[in-house]
Amino acid sequence: MLNKDNKTDVIVVGGGPAGITCAMLLAKSGKEVVLIERGLFAGSKNVFGGAIYTQPTKEIFPDFEKEAPLERRNIEHNFMILGEDDSTTISYRKDDNVSYSVVRGKFDRWMAQKAKEAGVILVEQTVVRELIKNGTKVAGVRTELEDYYADVVVLADGVNSLLAKQIGLRKEIEPKDVALSVKEVIKLDKDTINQRFNLQDGEGAIGEIFGGPMLEILGLGFMYTNTDCVTIGLGITLDDLIECKYRPFEFLERLKQHPKIAPLIEGGTLKEYSAHLIPEGGYKKIPQLCDNGVIVVGDAAMLVNNLHWEGTNLAMISGKLCAETIIEAFNKKNFSRKMLSLYEKKLKDSFVMKDLKTYKDLMDIAHQRKKAFMGYYLRKINSFFEMFTSVNSVPKKEGYHKFIKSIFTDRKLSELFKDVWALIKLVWSILV
Repeated sequence: MLNKDNKTDVIVVGGGPAGITCAMLLAKSGKEVVLIERGLFAGSKNVFGGAIYTQPTKEIFPDFEKEAPLERRNIEHNFMILGEDDSTTISYRKDDNVSYSVVRGKFDRWMAQKAKEAGVILVEQTVVRELIKNGTKVAGVRTELEDYYADVVVLADGVNSLLAKQIGLRKEIEPKDVALSVKEVIKLDKDTINQRFNLQDGEGAIGEIFGGPMLEILGLGFMYTNTDCVTIGLGITLDDLIECKYRPFEFLERLKQHPKIAPLIEGGTLKEYSAHLIPEGGYKKIPQLCDNGVIVVGDAAMLVNNLHWEGTNLAMISGKLCAETIIEAFNKKNFSRKMLSLYEKKLKDSFVMKDLKTYKDLMDIAHQRKKAFMGYYLRKINSFFEMFTSVNSVPKKEGYHKFIKSIFTDRKLSELFKDVWALIKLVWSILV
């Protein structure tokens, strides 16, 4: 229980993976922690494709595989390249327990329960309106009901963190740096999912979807198998949504009708529809991560590796590193920006920041060459396999020559050089 002045050691705003992880680890260290969640329950406002990764999750919850509400163990990863009405799929299959599909509403509630068992005071259905400052230091939060005070406030309030913006830790998000993701959960019986995705009971498959209704725009689709339902969705950068004539749910409807996708969800019934903003800016758009008495974690810190579809694991690890920093700050009774900047150093030394830095130029190049890489070359991949698999009494060599010639006749030579140069720059930035 808080004292009469509503003073605690740490306040965490946001009951997602980053916030819950941070709060729980701090409580386990003996700190008094209040976790404030605006939703009906932890996870009710959280949306993602559907997978959590085994290794980083075990760092926080060593026994989660035995205790957590998991759906399926993912054994297959499919990369689906869709044209207007054709497709090419590349699959990688290995049962190595790398990830599990989960339903965030269930999984986040389980995490929140673990946090409560560790001693975290969970305050749900409460919106934090603003941060309270004492001079230059963040000293607490103001909700619609009352004020709470703490030595440190952790901002885990999502991609559009209004609180971080309020105190100048971040600028206004540009439309090109964030994607709107929409998804549906389609109910299908377990045996139908097993048969359509070539799975056994408990086994799952992930689909990453390129092209289709998202040809020539920065958008990707996803598909995950759960125990008795399939999650399908897509994310498109806001600047592309502003330019195009379709709304997000219309893109999703067109994706569901594609000849590659439709048979996989045929006969299913809609169980859930949701939408969520996803940070896409990458390394160059990471905001200031701390100040006197405050630290930013998870999506609020723009910690998403969009190429590898990693966000939840980065959020959890950032929450862990944040907790370690705060524990050390309490040991030294120092909550200044200089002290809390240890969190930034820990992030930089971890895979989180190293991976984001590896792909620091990805989104710039993707925006510059999106019509080429997200349109022209996707169509060419399908065109090649159409030629390669055709049996039409045309000599094979003639087919190869025709395909190669089309590369140079369908696209200006100057544009081909720009594409190659962009690819070289991207590969160079990744490897060097």
